[in-house]
Amino acid sequence: METSTGADVGRLGREVGGGGVGRDARWVLRRAEPADVERIVEIRAVVMRPDLERLGRFDAHRVRQRFRDAFSPAHTSVVVADGAVAGCVALRAAEDGYWLEHFYLAPALQGRGVGSAVLRTVLGRADADGMPVRLNVLRGSAAQRLYERHGFTLQAQDPVDVFMVREPSVEPHRAPGPTVPASASASASASASASASASASVSRRLPA
Repeated sequence: METSTGADVGRLGREVGGGGVGRDARWVLRRAEPADVERIVEIRAVVMRPDLERLGRFDAHRVRQRFRDAFSPAHTSVVVADGAVAGCVALRAAEDGYWLEHFYLAPALQGRGVGSAVLRTVLGRADADGMPVRLNVLRGSAAQRLYERHGFTLQAQDPVDVFMVREPSVEPHRAPGPTVPASASASASASASASASASASVSRRLPA
């Protein structure tokens, strides 16, 4: 796998470069495979534990099983650093735009610009399609500030989750974004004018 600058990051679902990010962090994105699930499960458990414990919701079995039950390789790309799985991100087409889900990054890569570079890649595709992107993040999580820096704003919240939305940028990112299956992308584009209520957003979230 070749590496390149963050501006050259290609579509999710292909192996693409993201070298030279932050303090010499070297990483690539590739399409997720079923065999990746257990490695990602462990990263999820480590990354989410502090926030879940703070909220009184950490359960060592549940934090892993929730991901196993929801894992969809077709919508997920894996972050690979030094030849090892170091995180993932999923972009799922829905009637009201895209949903950004399961964005986890191993602690060793955090704070090095990798998370922002991956987000730019994902959001570039949504901007090119003129579609909003929605997500939910645990209340009080530092990840909320990352999303805010990339244009996400508060849509709704409950005692556990904060729901955010980002409208498509007027000037799309130069880097192409993630690959979404044609059928799903067409469905999302056909329903671009549909509006989503906060209650609908809540009903679609996956509990931690």
